Amino acid sequence: MSNPEPRSLPRWLKRNVPTGGAGRATARLIAELGLQTVCDHAKCPNRMECYSQRTATFMILGDVCTRSCRFCSIKTGRPGVVDPDEPRRLAEAARRLALKHVVITCVTRDDLSDGGAEQFYQTVTQVRRETGATVEVLPGDFAGDTAAVDRVLAAAPEVYNHNTETVPRLYHAIRGVKSDYAWTLEMFRHIGRRNPGVLLKTGLMLGLGETTDELLDTLADLHDAGCRMLTLGQYLRPSPAQAPVARYVPPDEFDYLGKAARGIGFTHVAAGPFVRSSYHAGEMIGVV
Repeated sequence: MSNPEPRSLPRWLKRNVPTGGAGRATARLIAELGLQTVCDHAKCPNRMECYSQRTATFMILGDVCTRSCRFCSIKTGRPGVVDPDEPRRLAEAARRLALKHVVITCVTRDDLSDGGAEQFYQTVTQVRRETGATVEVLPGDFAGDTAAVDRVLAAAPEVYNHNTETVPRLYHAIRGVKSDYAWTLEMFRHIGRRNPGVLLKTGLMLGLGETTDELLDTLADLHDAGCRMLTLGQYLRPSPAQAPVARYVPPDEFDYLGKAARGIGFTHVAAGPFVRSSYHAGEMIGVV
């Protein structure tokens, strides 16, 4: 973690940024409806590509997080009140964008008694009313509250995604002391017991200082906990305030790790430098 960040991006991390009317139209619609996206707040490198394809990963429960993970650029502080009209507006955006697969994530809300689970339930329910889309939820860990997890499951999302982010050795350094690797695994097991039909998905960032052996052990843990969908992508430092990049992982190593994950038993794998947890999410389950 103390190694200096590499001075320049390697060639495989340099790409053209899409431009055009579709991307601007998506951004205008999101602004018009007063919605938040993780694409904007997490400074995702795929933002304009996704916007140009008229899709986005919606972020509910405001734009202020109660945690300060070292990889994330979303601001930390005291969040505002939960907006009861947010689910309706998000569903309207999904309808107007004609989305076939809707991904809903959130800031962490440790200040709420249910961690924001009810807002997830209401949002998924509204999306169901307005569209025929499949739904993927990407909540936080709800601080170990299984009742909150169950409330989200009650909305019957097709995919329950929770990002593991990194290997156990780096968990507290990267995700903070409130996060717990053991609970992450138990949460997946709990979801599998409660709703065996839901697809369990997780994602990890590479280049934070993990070793290949640590990563493969983590993937084995996650598969054992029930995860069958996996994303592996390169960590990119959003600003100097976040943890530095320890290493830029070359594409052939991502290819190797993707094959290794399939060998472990993951059935849906996306691995590459620009892969993110919700990147081409619908395509992973055959929704295009």
